[in-house]
Amino acid sequence: MSKLKFRVGVCAIGFLISCGSSNKKKVDEPQVKYPNIILILADDMGYGDPKCYNENSKIPTPHIDQLAKEGMLFTDAHTNSSVCTPTRYGIITGQYACRSSLKKGVTWSYDSLIITKQTKTIASLLKKNGYQTAAIGKWHLGLGWQKEKDSVLFDKPLTAGPTDLGFDYYYGIAASLDIAPYVYIENNKVTELPTHYSEGGSKVYKDDYWRKGLAAPNFDHYKVLDNLTEHAEKTITEFSKKKEPFFLYLPLTAPHTPWIPKDGFKGKSQAGNYGDLAAEVDGVVGRIEALVKRLHIDENTIIIFTSDNGSALKSEEMQTFQHFANGAWRGRKGDIYEGGNRVPFIVKWPGKIQKGTVSNQLISTTDFYATFADLIDVYLDQGKGSNRKDSQSFLPALLQENPKDSMRTSMVYHSVVGMFALRDKDMVFVKGKGSGGFIEIPDTTHVKNPFQLYNLNKNPEQLLILKNKELEQELLKKLDSIIR
Repeated sequence: MSKLKFRVGVCAIGFLISCGSSNKKKVDEPQVKYPNIILILADDMGYGDPKCYNENSKIPTPHIDQLAKEGMLFTDAHTNSSVCTPTRYGIITGQYACRSSLKKGVTWSYDSLIITKQTKTIASLLKKNGYQTAAIGKWHLGLGWQKEKDSVLFDKPLTAGPTDLGFDYYYGIAASLDIAPYVYIENNKVTELPTHYSEGGSKVYKDDYWRKGLAAPNFDHYKVLDNLTEHAEKTITEFSKKKEPFFLYLPLTAPHTPWIPKDGFKGKSQAGNYGDLAAEVDGVVGRIEALVKRLHIDENTIIIFTSDNGSALKSEEMQTFQHFANGAWRGRKGDIYEGGNRVPFIVKWPGKIQKGTVSNQLISTTDFYATFADLIDVYLDQGKGSNRKDSQSFLPALLQENPKDSMRTSMVYHSVVGMFALRDKDMVFVKGKGSGGFIEIPDTTHVKNPFQLYNLNKNPEQLLILKNKELEQELLKKLDSIIR
């Protein structure tokens, strides 16, 4: 893998003003036209999947690559977790997932919403300041299903969901495409009752695997991604007719399992069905970009593309295809290592972001809240007790303003089993043994030291554990303090 060429961190750019600066003000000036925002979140796309991050990628990604050519590509962007639900919690709330009731794993089919209705979100922030807001796609944060004993009352409206958290409109599915119930939800109701039962995809874990469970008669796994994209296109079109700016959160269902690309994308890649499905995700990005241009709103629209965690592709599958989905980084989805949480992250904003720029600034998916607030001149209290301290604006990084010394230099993230780590400048401190996730690792029971310490500058592969007890204790204290 050492011969492969990956973008691992180049072209440092100087940035950020504090998002707590005293000259911020509420948006009450109608003559100011704030930009539309489209946030596209891929599901399980790795750092090494797009060609613009990995020239040896076996997946054609012309639209994602073009987005990078027309905007800014980040090489050191991370999710606040290496699995779906906690990362989405961080995106929506601007808080580390340890603030939620979910300390490990993900929410399942009929779990309750893990964000309280009183929590401020990126949607409520923008809606309060004049934005039209919508979420279309995979939710995976729990919902307010009405239940009677052990049965879910699908004919009853949801008591909690996206429309209770600042989104004017929602259309999508409850969790991942391989988790029942297989129904579409529009605002607070299912669009069709699940009167059928799906026996699941393959009987063994294969590309077209999904779990058994209740399903609506017209729910077709093979058409979900296309259906969600059509709804997104319709929503953008309707929003564009009004004078108010809009925010669309578009969490896709792919390239998460089941790996079932539609016919037009089969054989597009050299990385099997996974690669073909990732190519279809690229096609979605292209459709959204093309629509924005057709509607003549591209000059005032920010398009953000990223992923909720690293790729789930196993090491033997990567070797088979010679496609290293997580780039040169160790680990994969679920793991505490870089491959589990370092993700592609591209932002396009015509006339504001210099085309074709690359930044190695450290950013987290919790940073959307502070960044959007910065964008619309809303002051955020960063004082004691504020839950906004987990979110830091990267807007000046996009605009290449101000010195770098005020930008994020550390962040907290965790693995699927709830193993925490602290990134502090070039150092990574892991509070635990092994990957904390899914990769095959040697037995660590013989290791006396319960911690791991890595220097990403000197050992980006995270294969050499440093021995520095003093630094370990310093970073442990910092990590525990942030979590508390």
